[in-house]
Amino acid sequence: MAARLAALVLIILALAGCLGPETPQGLYAPGPVPGAEAADPLLVGHRLMDAGEYELALRAYSRAAAEQGMTGDVLAGMGSAHLAQGRLETAERLLRRAVEAEDATPEFWNNLGVVLVEKGEYAEAEQMLRRAYALDSGESDAIRDNLRLALAKSANSVYGEDAIQANQKYKVVRRGGGSYLLRTIP
Repeated sequence: MAARLAALVLIILALAGCLGPETPQGLYAPGPVPGAEAADPLLVGHRLMDAGEYELALRAYSRAAAEQGMTGDVLAGMGSAHLAQGRLETAERLLRRAVEAEDATPEFWNNLGVVLVEKGEYAEAEQMLRRAYALDSGESDAIRDNLRLALAKSANSVYGEDAIQANQKYKVVRRGGGSYLLRTIP
């Protein structure tokens, strides 16, 4: 009887995780693995943006800024995260710094144009989107669509007041590669 009781206690302790050197350290997530390489925070930020986790992406971009400095990619990522959250002033400031960087891409110019359209600054948005379109050699449908919308909304547009009225309601939609597209809401 005592042997059965001892065996039962051992089984219960083993099932509870109280025996052996590989027991968990409480209810908390495990810590970092010694010698393991950390993931690139810029890549983590991009993936979080794709998943719609904008605040977490902003934290990842902040870690990237601490590790890599305020590169064009970091500035554009932070600006895009702020844009996705509707913080237009902060997004504009960061994206203006990003397009001044040596490694500026057409997506940086596109996102700055999207911010300016959102703010109602259509003439300047048109210029930013024209530059993005030129740098991209006209290959991006998203940039072309954003440029068309900026042209339609511009006061100097040849599309007329009817086109401007028809496109009053729109929203920002994230596209792949860190760029955004303005879509009309039906």
